[in-house]
Amino acid sequence: MEDDELICRVAAGDDTALRELFFRHAPWLSARLRSTLPVSDVEDVLQETFLAVWRGAGGYEPRGIGAGWLWGIARRQAALWLRQSGRAAELLGRIASAEPVEVDDPSDAVVWRVDLAAAVEALGPAGAPEREVWRLLYVEDRSVSAVAELMGVPEGTIKSRAHRARRLLQAALGRRASTANGGS
Repeated sequence: MEDDELICRVAAGDDTALRELFFRHAPWLSARLRSTLPVSDVEDVLQETFLAVWRGAGGYEPRGIGAGWLWGIARRQAALWLRQSGRAAELLGRIASAEPVEVDDPSDAVVWRVDLAAAVEALGPAGAPEREVWRLLYVEDRSVSAVAELMGVPEGTIKSRAHRARRLLQAALGRRASTANGGS
C-alpha cells in the first residue's frame, strides 16, 4: 500500500494504517532526528510526530511524497521540542556545526562558527527583511505561509526574500572561504 493511501486511511481514523506508517518510516526519521536532537529526546519527538500525523492527516494533500510530508512534521516537532525545552539556540548551533568538511582541530570549528555569524551579518541588522525571513524560516522552522502572515506580506515576497537570504549567505561564506584559502 502506498503512503498516500495509508495517510488517507489514518485521516479516516484507521490506527492500523498509522502503525504501518510508523513501522515504515520511524527508523529513518529517528536517524535524521538524531542529527539535530540529543538521543534521549528522539523517541519523544518521534511520538509527537506520529501524534501530529494522526491529528493532521485530514489536511494531507497528496501532491508530493508522503515521506516528505512526514519529515516536515518531524522537523517542526523537533524545533517545537527544542523551543519548549529552552534549547532553540541549540538547534542553530547544531545546524552550524553540521558542515560537510570534517574539523579535526577545535579552533577550526570556532572559525567556522565565526564565519557563519559573519555570514548572518551579511543579511543585515536584526529585523532586516532578509534576516527576519531567514530567522523565521530556518531557525524557528516556520512555514512560508506563517512567515507571510507574521510579516504582513505575500508568500511570494517571503520566497523571494528567502532566496536572496540564501544567496547572501552563500556569497558571504564563499568570500570568507576564499580569503581563508589565500584568495582575494
